[in-house]
Amino acid sequence: MVEINNLTKNKIPKFFLEKFIKKILKKLKIKKDLSVAFVNEKEIKKLNKRYLKRNRATDVLSFPGENKFLGEIVICLPQAKKQAKKEKHPLIKEIKILIIHGILHLIGFDHQKEKDKKKMFEKEKELYEVC
Repeated sequence: MVEINNLTKNKIPKFFLEKFIKKILKKLKIKKDLSVAFVNEKEIKKLNKRYLKRNRATDVLSFPGENKFLGEIVICLPQAKKQAKKEKHPLIKEIKILIIHGILHLIGFDHQKEKDKKKMFEKEKELYEVC
């Protein structure tokens, strides 16, 4: 099951994103539930400070789950809009990239070291292209 919670005032194409997420999970052979929440900058900043001790807004946070629940991905919609504008691509592309990024964190990918960063971003690109 994929659950999408939009806690912003913006419209989100929930059905489209559910299908996209299910495709990603299938490609990764993951048979667990996932929750994705869209929030504003104030909320993501609060979460980032509480859980990662970083007092700033960020684009995406991933919170691992247990058993049949893979976890929750929290996306800051205003931050995604800024990044989409900066990269000169549609907002939906940025959202898809952030969802993939969040899922990869939940399955153990990281980007703290340069070699891990390269590996993670290659996988991100590969998944985006096939889904």
